[in-house]
Amino acid sequence: MDEPGAQIHAEHPYATPAGQRDPLRRFRGRLATPVTLWTTGTGRDRAGLTVASTLVVDGDPARVVGMIDPDSDLAEAIEATGRFTVQLLGDRHRVLADRFGGLAPAPGGLFAQQDWTDTEWGPVLSAGTSWLGCRYDGAADVGWSLRIDAIVQQVTLADDEPILVYRRGRYLTVGTP
Repeated sequence: MDEPGAQIHAEHPYATPAGQRDPLRRFRGRLATPVTLWTTGTGRDRAGLTVASTLVVDGDPARVVGMIDPDSDLAEAIEATGRFTVQLLGDRHRVLADRFGGLAPAPGGLFAQQDWTDTEWGPVLSAGTSWLGCRYDGAADVGWSLRIDAIVQQVTLADDEPILVYRRGRYLTVGTP
């Protein structure tokens, strides 16, 4: 049996050939971005998405800005609930990030493989992650994405751990506790 994460191809089999790749996408791919998990809802109405385009802005009030897929279940759910969480993922969350990003199977549904704690902003992983509770403050179409704006209402810090970042189509771990 293959080990988890074993590769069949050295490169993604459907990747655009190198000479045809968009230079802007190539530039963006060179930026290391934190991998976060955005969740909202309760019970069967939960929705979540792995988001690597998240910006936290200090101020009064503090804000979160994120770029998400406008066709995602999360986009509709955030608008319906008016609240969501932003969880910072670590190395131990690689498979979870792939599930919520639509890159790996999610037997039983996205929320079936982990333990969750419900908050007034949405579900958070029970296994101690740092997270924000956010109040939705509008959205706008930007390029091919939907920009979600929110006001930070809750900050919960867990033990510091190396974070998961995304760069050039791969996960990396950054930082030392």
